[in-house]
Amino acid sequence: MQIEVLKSKIHRVTVTEADLDYIGSITIDEALMEAAGIIENQKVEIYNISNGERFATYAIRGERNSGVIGINGAAAHKAPVGSLIIIAAYAYMTPDEAASWHPTVIFPNNNRL
Repeated sequence: MQIEVLKSKIHRVTVTEADLDYIGSITIDEALMEAAGIIENQKVEIYNISNGERFATYAIRGERNSGVIGINGAAAHKAPVGSLIIIAAYAYMTPDEAASWHPTVIFPNNNRL
């Protein structure tokens, strides 16, 4: 049996861009992605602290050390510029693996490490 557990989380970053005309996804500063262990095109869950919206999308790499957090496509309606969000990624593992697993959680300051 496999269970889904938290793999990594970027806790409390601010949306800096929202582009309704983009195909979709979330653009994340490459340094934040690297620190959290999130890879490009990985599925992520977005939890909007500001308005309670939740949605899933995939991560794309933004400019390193730019602080960019961009919500793209229709999801831009759920997390407009200025929204405070959490970005979470999950992984499947056995219950035995999960018992000793510790997720990577980062707490950026002004969207930077």
